[in-house]
Amino acid sequence: MKSYEHTINLTDEHSASTRSQRFIDNYVSIGLINPKSATNVASILRACSCYGASSVFYTGQRFGYAKEFNADTKRMRHIIPTVGVDDLLAIKPKDAKTVVIELVEDATPLPEFEHPNKAFYIFGPEDASVSPDIVKQADHVVYIPTKNSMNLAATANVVLYDRLAKSDYDASNRFIRQSRDNNNNL
Repeated sequence: MKSYEHTINLTDEHSASTRSQRFIDNYVSIGLINPKSATNVASILRACSCYGASSVFYTGQRFGYAKEFNADTKRMRHIIPTVGVDDLLAIKPKDAKTVVIELVEDATPLPEFEHPNKAFYIFGPEDASVSPDIVKQADHVVYIPTKNSMNLAATANVVLYDRLAKSDYDASNRFIRQSRDNNNNL
């Protein structure tokens, strides 16, 4: 599993063992049901890199046909495991809570949702919904209270950002310096 120490609150007083324990206690994987757009998956991979998700699993063939599409400009699919599977629930990471993101009646609004430390977020395809069977087996069902349904990549970004915003994140200038890319030199 890929470490994402750069996304948690790292201060000088944190030891390596504390960082390792936080990684074990707090991880994220993404499940995509038959994603249609390689561009959306590339954007989700970029979000995973930014927010510390360790892997992306997907079902269906559509992304497999399009994954070499040049939308993944940071080549995150070579850094973050992106694995095609037949059944998302069968590969749920150990001890992770399944969180389905879907516009379902009686779901929890994202602003009120408390993210589990170990989460497997499942997102439906751009042109359909998560199956009722997966919704029924989820530990949590969450929706984003918007006036219309959102794009798949935008939805994943909002959920991962919400998780970060509700966490103990690093607000130091050191972290800002570490997060910059070559184009940001302020």
